Amino acid sequence: MSVKDQVISIIAEQAVLEPDDISMDSTLESLGIDSLGLVESIFAIEETFDITVPFNANEPSESDFDISSVASIIAGIERLCAEQSSA
Repeated sequence: MSVKDQVISIIAEQAVLEPDDISMDSTLESLGIDSLGLVESIFAIEETFDITVPFNANEPSESDFDISSVASIIAGIERLCAEQSSA
């Protein structure tokens, strides 16, 4: 399963939606994911990909991780996975 498919699956689970209901330009807010759902999604992503996401739930706007859309989340995870594999 690709990074994209895995991330969409995690987000769909948090939003209680089907993966087909999630588009690349969806925002977490438009999917009905609140701050708790966001934190749970981040934990699930970290566990799935064995990475650490540089995200501060208390200061989301101060984080180095872009959560503005599903596409930006996927791009950020792909970057973190690439950085980890080259380290």
